[in-house]
Amino acid sequence: MRVNFVLSEVATGLRRNLTMTVAMILTTAISLGLMGTGLLIAGMISDMKEIYYDKVQVSIFLADDVTDEQRTAIQTRLDGSPEVASFLYESKEEAYERFRQQFSQQPELVENTPPDALPESFRVELVNPERYEVIAAEFPNGANGVDQVRDEGDFLDRLFSLLNGARNATIAVAVIQALAALLLISNTIQLAAFNRRNETNIMRLVGASRWYTQLPFILEAALAGLIGALLAVGGLVLAKVLFVDKTLAGPIKAGIIPPVDWGAIATIAPVIAGAGVGLAGIAAYVTLRLYVRL
Repeated sequence: MRVNFVLSEVATGLRRNLTMTVAMILTTAISLGLMGTGLLIAGMISDMKEIYYDKVQVSIFLADDVTDEQRTAIQTRLDGSPEVASFLYESKEEAYERFRQQFSQQPELVENTPPDALPESFRVELVNPERYEVIAAEFPNGANGVDQVRDEGDFLDRLFSLLNGARNATIAVAVIQALAALLLISNTIQLAAFNRRNETNIMRLVGASRWYTQLPFILEAALAGLIGALLAVGGLVLAKVLFVDKTLAGPIKAGIIPPVDWGAIATIAPVIAGAGVGLAGIAAYVTLRLYVRL
């Protein structure tokens, strides 16, 4: 197979259908960029789960009329529970002092809250934060000096449900964009094959195989997919530099959200490139086999 001839055919095809090729590249870049964004969000959600779930505590709030015997019994049961990694007792005075520190910027709220308004509690760190139900069942609300048991994981579950929804929405839009890109690739290949039908017919008459006549069109689509993938990776790099590292610098530094490492982008880049080249090449091949006689 003459490589120079195939490459010249690829260059000719791209030049003849320049506007559709540009549209195909941009559509592919957008879909792959969204896919990469979805993968980065999925990685961030996983890192955030490790950060937050390790810090989840179960708070056992005690009733106002709790007795010393009941308090001691609760402490003894926590000491002997295999589900408990550690726990901390907080008196009413300590709870009120922590409340004053947390809401120091709202003096009116602090002034209107009496010192005995906050209950004493045990703050429990579990071996497995997802087994909150075990502690809740062991210390039922309203019994044996326990007022209520509250799990911080409920809020985290709602938060991560929201983040997972954002990730799924991003991937769904990426899939729709990918379908649009595939249809555009199919139309572009059909148009390119129609414009060069005389050359390919002559090549077939002189003995060229079907694969030989189809290869330039497949390479055109694959090259366009590769360029689109490179643009998508470039977009992710710009998003990290201009948005994540600057706009989200404060929350990242405070440990609220995890940073987006260059390693994550480097890991995703080959996936994006492979998807762009592979999908474009497969779409071109299927189009040629089904709709074009070469």
